[in-house]
Amino acid sequence: MVRAQNIVKNYGGVEALKGVSFEVPAGEVFGVIGPDGAGKTTMFRILATLLLANSGSAWVAGWDVVKEYKEIRSCIGYMPGRFSLYQDLTVKENLELFATVFNTSIQENYHLIRDIYQQIEPFRERRAKKLSGGMKQKLALSCALIHKPKVLFLDEPTTGVDPVSRREFWEMLRKLKEQGITILVSTPYMDEACLCDRIALIQDGHFLQIDSPQNIVNQYPKQLYAINTSNNYVALQRLKNNPLVESVYICGDSVHFTTIQDNIVCYQKDHFTIENSEPIFSEPKVIPPTVEDCFIRLMSTNTSLTHPLHLH
Repeated sequence: MVRAQNIVKNYGGVEALKGVSFEVPAGEVFGVIGPDGAGKTTMFRILATLLLANSGSAWVAGWDVVKEYKEIRSCIGYMPGRFSLYQDLTVKENLELFATVFNTSIQENYHLIRDIYQQIEPFRERRAKKLSGGMKQKLALSCALIHKPKVLFLDEPTTGVDPVSRREFWEMLRKLKEQGITILVSTPYMDEACLCDRIALIQDGHFLQIDSPQNIVNQYPKQLYAINTSNNYVALQRLKNNPLVESVYICGDSVHFTTIQDNIVCYQKDHFTIENSEPIFSEPKVIPPTVEDCFIRLMSTNTSLTHPLHLH
């Protein structure tokens, strides 16, 4: 349904995409996961025919993104990261406008947006600029769906909205998938990766790995440890100086690390229990890796393993 081959995009001297290639079959929820500035938005804008690549090729629903952009625009829905609907129009007016642009009506495709639109329908006469972040998100998704697209591009749709709205949004995507819509969604939130069928981990304009979230986690090559500490920075520095530690980084409210030899913590505990004026470390415990742990390790392939990394 969507295919990209060796896509390269430069902005002056900055290479935003570095030969990206991937395929997404029909009916899949495909996530592009990575931090801000990794190249997610650039890729989506190229696939949505809003930006030309410097080189490479891409196809959406069988259409070439350069030669057949008009056909693509009629069969995709695109929701940019920044709210881009008409702020001075009401909820109803925005939706009617998008339906008219695509020669359809709200009534004709109401079944597609029913579950979403019913949540904002009580505010249909409210201007878009007066909506909350979650309501704006639902309106934007309704407008992207009103013409019954085959492919839906969602660029960081949950950024800046509350946790409840995030959960509701992903539940909406699950229902859209059941209707046969192919969905490509980008996000900087690692916890959303597990909600996709497959994910691509992107950093500095290239994909580090493409696979299902579970397969990526299963391929983590080392035993992973975590410690809880009252001072993450001190813990990070001390573990960095420990000759038995291979990699170490802050992850959430704990410090994760791997060792040069698995299970070494079990019989070398003195090397990992460090005290200052008072104990600042809990005893290390083995934990299952997450997608975020895998992402950090993949990033470390070309950089020092001991650099701390902070993601959403």
